[in-house]
Amino acid sequence: MATFDQSTPFILLARIHVKQGCVDQYLELARVTDAAVQSSEPGMLHHTIDQDPEDPQMFVWSEVYANEKAFALHVSNPPVQEYLQKHAELGDGFSIEDYGTIGEECRKLMESFGLALKIYPSKLGYSRV
Repeated sequence: MATFDQSTPFILLARIHVKQGCVDQYLELARVTDAAVQSSEPGMLHHTIDQDPEDPQMFVWSEVYANEKAFALHVSNPPVQEYLQKHAELGDGFSIEDYGTIGEECRKLMESFGLALKIYPSKLGYSRV
């Protein structure tokens, strides 16, 4: 049986709703942010933004972090900080779901954003990531 702790990879889904008429601007912001994350965050193992097939203003960032340190680096990364500031102008919804076991420090960091947050701790399984 696998042991899950702060060193285990985890998945984060950020559900985003974009304001009417702002989708093209938002996707450009996402493109710039994604390129910056790819070049500066080796602990980000997977990073995509996916559009809801039923609501063209709803998107989901799918992110896989190598560990909690990778998440802390991500949220403090200047391009991500800039993205979050611009989201406030272009978006009108933002919630986070975490899938995986995280420690108290990481939980507190996630809670500090003041966003809707739901954490699903791992109970069994394995990861090949």
